[in-house]
Amino acid sequence: MKYWSYLAAKLMAAVALAFWLHRCVQFAFPIPPKNRYGYRPSLFLQDMGFTFAILGVWLVATGLFALVIWDQRRRCRTCLRRLRMPITLGSWSNMMMFGRPQTAWICPYGHGTLKRDDVQLDVQLGAFSTSSWEPHGDDIWKELESCGSREK
Repeated sequence: MKYWSYLAAKLMAAVALAFWLHRCVQFAFPIPPKNRYGYRPSLFLQDMGFTFAILGVWLVATGLFALVIWDQRRRCRTCLRRLRMPITLGSWSNMMMFGRPQTAWICPYGHGTLKRDDVQLDVQLGAFSTSSWEPHGDDIWKELESCGSREK
């Protein structure tokens, strides 16, 4: 729940910043006078400077939303810290034997591992690059002891 709340908070901050930029652009341009029908025409598509400024605001807002989503995908689902230590799994040359190449990131506190496919398949084939989150147990020492007992 903390993971999704953090995403919602970041998205709300991005929306607030985009709204503030939009209001700054509207404040920077003069309000057009009322026409003979009693309403004020919109400056959008009527004034080139205003239209390009709104386009700039839209591009900044789109970049902010992409940055928020990109950052959220690389965070631990438990503690919200950035995932670290990328490890390449699989082999490009031996893809049929060892499986698809993947990159795995781990939480620095051992909460889990995020694995993401490096192969980008065609959309027409119906396969996409997927990522999977694998949570680790609460007791990391128990997991390490079980790895050591298998070797003996």
